[in-house]
Amino acid sequence: MSVDRIRYREGYKYQLAEDYSVLVPFYRASPAETEWLRLSALGWLLIRGGYCWDGPSGPTIDTASAMRGSLLHDSLYQLIRLGHLGADCRAVADQVYEDACLEDGMLAVRAWAHFKALRLFGGSSAEPSAEKPMLTAP
Repeated sequence: MSVDRIRYREGYKYQLAEDYSVLVPFYRASPAETEWLRLSALGWLLIRGGYCWDGPSGPTIDTASAMRGSLLHDSLYQLIRLGHLGADCRAVADQVYEDACLEDGMLAVRAWAHFKALRLFGGSSAEPSAEKPMLTAP
């Protein structure tokens, strides 16, 4: 029997069950596209069903009011890490997170605290080196 290898990434907690599309404040000369994400020139972000993300980061609780914001934030940071958006877009991605959390019922003081934590400590997560490496087994 031959040993077939699998390729995978670790570090994800959630998987999007169906496509999700939302307008975000990013405008481009041309669309950006990956296997799981598409950002149109006019700012429509499509996140394809099957996309995996790790939910809200840091010392926080994964509540319903934080899930959509964390999905949007993680996908926008991934576009930054992959070079589809510039590092200067990080502040807007952080604001998208806060806005989504507020829209979804998070208390304003909690959303503000999450936003401030992202601004202070989130920079390394937008670096290309933060992209999850491909692993193999066995």
